Amino acid sequence: MNQHIYIVEDDANIRDIVKAYLMKQGFQVTLLENAEDAWQRAQSGQPDMWILDIMLPGMDGYELCKKIRQVSEVPIIIISAKDEEVDKILGLELGSDDYLTKPFSPRELVARVKRLFKRAEAQPINQINSTPVIELGELEIDKTARVVHWKQQEIDVTSKEFTMLEIFAQKPNRAFSREELLTLVWGDDYFGSDRAVDDLVKRLRKKLDSLPIETVWGYGYRLEYDEDQQ
Repeated sequence: MNQHIYIVEDDANIRDIVKAYLMKQGFQVTLLENAEDAWQRAQSGQPDMWILDIMLPGMDGYELCKKIRQVSEVPIIIISAKDEEVDKILGLELGSDDYLTKPFSPRELVARVKRLFKRAEAQPINQINSTPVIELGELEIDKTARVVHWKQQEIDVTSKEFTMLEIFAQKPNRAFSREELLTLVWGDDYFGSDRAVDDLVKRLRKKLDSLPIETVWGYGYRLEYDEDQQ
């Protein structure tokens, strides 16, 4: 197995327990006590997965998650004593792949780690076709490099923003329901509300001004594209 996991947690007891369970399953584990040290590590090299606490001294886990997503697409699990739905949605929107509330069972955490590695190794659910570059008028999506260009300008997008945009662009003019987008972008085990879809679309519209992601009222969204006008 030998996947390397970084755990960023200021509670020594939790760090040691989680490390013991993960190492028993064959994972390599590095322990970090604060986000600043973790961010320094992230800039020089990446593990295969991050497990981040939210309530850290100095920079919190949310900010660290956001920064990691600027340089890496590896799975991120957030662990936190905050159990409100809005906290979970914020973590997922910033780029985490899972959110586990404290207190938690170390066995459950190990199960989630294995599931995320399995999902990362599998073919992404949203790969509807194998074309490496999608071009729709002034929109260009390089699936291999995971780079988006809009009106000849490179656009900075998060992992989930890229995934949703790719889904729309591979099937232009097709309406996707909110529930369908939740499954395609967040996975079929996502526990949050479909408000996450609306928030993600709102951010894409802001970053790609005038890109016609249209609302299908009472249902979901579609990317309108008229080939004859290109």
